[in-house]
Amino acid sequence: MNNKVVIVGCGNVGMSYAYALLNQRTYVNKLYLIDVNEQRVEGEVMDLNHCLSYAPSKISINKGTYADCKDARLVVIAAGANQKPGETRTDLINKNASIFKEIVGNVMASGFDGIFLVATNPLDVMTYLTYKYSGLPASRVLGTGTSLDTARLQLIIGKKLCINPKNIHAYVIGEHGDTEFIPWSNASISLQNIKGFFSKEEMLQIEDDVRNAAYEIINRKGATYYGIGMAMVRITNAILGNENTIMALSIYDETNDVYVGMPAIVSENGVQRRVPLKLTEEETQKLQHSISVIKENINSLGN
Repeated sequence: MNNKVVIVGCGNVGMSYAYALLNQRTYVNKLYLIDVNEQRVEGEVMDLNHCLSYAPSKISINKGTYADCKDARLVVIAAGANQKPGETRTDLINKNASIFKEIVGNVMASGFDGIFLVATNPLDVMTYLTYKYSGLPASRVLGTGTSLDTARLQLIIGKKLCINPKNIHAYVIGEHGDTEFIPWSNASISLQNIKGFFSKEEMLQIEDDVRNAAYEIINRKGATYYGIGMAMVRITNAILGNENTIMALSIYDETNDVYVGMPAIVSENGVQRRVPLKLTEEETQKLQHSISVIKENINSLGN
């Protein structure tokens, strides 16, 4: 089977994803790297190939061009300007919008008819632009959304309660950014609502810690990339393995004509469907506020 993946953008995020692919059992059997810095791509391909003797899966790793996107199952976009200390994700919007128009145009010119996975910030806006620029069905354009934020949430709760994070059934939804929030009414451990474990003040602190996690990392090391790289591998395997896995991703909201982080079922065709959530009135207001912020950022581009 041709489980070919093309990565566009070989910076920290793109290469963390590529390296994570090599360290896990994956359905990917062909990996192509594209970047404006062709000499770096050559070096990355050489370095990654030197891992294959110790990798759990056999993967053909190559320097690519946009022509290689034609028969790819998945094109992952990790290109764009980095978020600097003191800079919000939305500060990146004008820098990255023009970059994406060129990238998506080049990918589609190859005859690509697969699935786009977007990892560039501001995530929801960039995913929306990829959808508009590509002309593909919304189900086949998705962003990493709040998948990493959700992993951060599960880790924090797991540490506090000495429970495996994988057994924490809670999600972060909304914008992958400052207006994201946790719908605590839908969060549980086993069959018990999570509100039975924390006070309101503790839940507010957890939410604040999750929301500011990226800023804390950026202030210390300049960028975040390992966590999102692992999240991208999980999404990749859910798609290529036709797993029908539920993840918090940036998906299309037809009612509001926007991409926003919500739990969704992911399969070989991309987003199979959104998982319905019964939100409280307060949570509904938070989600609408998050959506309005994303739309404002989109509208600021004049697209």
